[in-house]
Amino acid sequence: MKFIDKSKIRVVSGRGGNGMVAWRREKYVDKGGPAGGDGGRGGDIYLIADENMSTLMDFKHKSVFKAESGENGGIKNMHGACAKDLYIKVPLGTVVRDVKSGNIIADLTSHEQKALVAKGGRGGRGNARFATAQKRAPQFCEPGEPGIERELFLELKLIADVGLLGMPNAGKSTLISRISSAKPKIADYPFTTIIPNLGVVKKRSGDGYVVADIPGLIEGASEGVGLGHDFLRHVERCRFLVHLVDSTEKNPFENYKIINKELEKHSEHLANLYQIVVLNKIDSVDEKRRQELYELFKKETSDVFLISAVTGENLDKLLDFMGQKVDEIPKVESQIVVEEDLDAYNNDDSSFEVYKVAKDTFIVQGGKIGRLASVTDERNSEQVIRLQNILKSMGVFDVLTKKGIKDGDTIIIGQLEFVFYSDEIYG
Repeated sequence: MKFIDKSKIRVVSGRGGNGMVAWRREKYVDKGGPAGGDGGRGGDIYLIADENMSTLMDFKHKSVFKAESGENGGIKNMHGACAKDLYIKVPLGTVVRDVKSGNIIADLTSHEQKALVAKGGRGGRGNARFATAQKRAPQFCEPGEPGIERELFLELKLIADVGLLGMPNAGKSTLISRISSAKPKIADYPFTTIIPNLGVVKKRSGDGYVVADIPGLIEGASEGVGLGHDFLRHVERCRFLVHLVDSTEKNPFENYKIINKELEKHSEHLANLYQIVVLNKIDSVDEKRRQELYELFKKETSDVFLISAVTGENLDKLLDFMGQKVDEIPKVESQIVVEEDLDAYNNDDSSFEVYKVAKDTFIVQGGKIGRLASVTDERNSEQVIRLQNILKSMGVFDVLTKKGIKDGDTIIIGQLEFVFYSDEIYG
């Protein structure tokens, strides 16, 4: 299966059902009154983390997701049914970002963790809702509130306990194939691994931990050279790193320093992550060379192992030590800061802004005001009057007056456009 760790999708939540204008007409009920039901709520859209998914491959074939709309209200005060919510499965470790604002919406790191990304529209109220002692026969209802449409960028950061790093052909794929059930491609040329591979390593106690084999890094990887830069983010969540070094190279210590320099350039977090240094391919070097390399690396770090991933030499010692460190080092807390308040995005607010866009034209914008405008039918005078009364109580017309609005000027709110006359508002 092809590994895809970035994708863009479009989500559209469900529209609310329309309210109903209806009347109670029964033979023995005098002046039955309004009986129009409310429309149902449109479906919300959630992203939900699923541990059974490993890539964002599914979104290559489907990138638009629409929730169902709520049903319209009916006669006899019957309310329309609310639509079912839509759940979109994503792999563990998916970071969700709003394309328009660039804000991070969620970081889904645990199974069945979910994030509301688009709230469904409210259902419109039927005319029965607007009956008062003074207005006993309202002739209007509300249309359903439209859903929310937005583009989302999904980025996968694999969740693993241990990350395998090293130069191309250091033997990472061979090692993970020996210590787990993973079956990566293995060959004697650089960049054999072009996608991350995950493997589960069993401890002597019986439980296991996840190891990630990341494509080989080379100098300049943090600037996009080679393959490593695209996949460095996949080791950001690891407890620690196993730095594999090819002991048959001419200058293994220099290669080791190059990789660490690239980690430092990528992020301070990766640069400070604990490392176990593993000198591989010792079956191909003599005893003197082994000792020289061991002493050289011991000056740099205390935890150095000499192994052969091919023959299995010293693998048990390495695995025991790795298992011990998995128990000792806690899981890395997410470094990702959620920047967007979903409740604020999806819910109404009472703030608004007034802009003068021309000599005689003003635009009014705001969460609650936009919603009110979207459910107002400009052909229905009762609805327009109701909207004007709400705008007046919110202080919108006072702000317009301070901005210099005059009789005959145009006010635009969403799809509505009407002419301002002060005597109608303040008369």
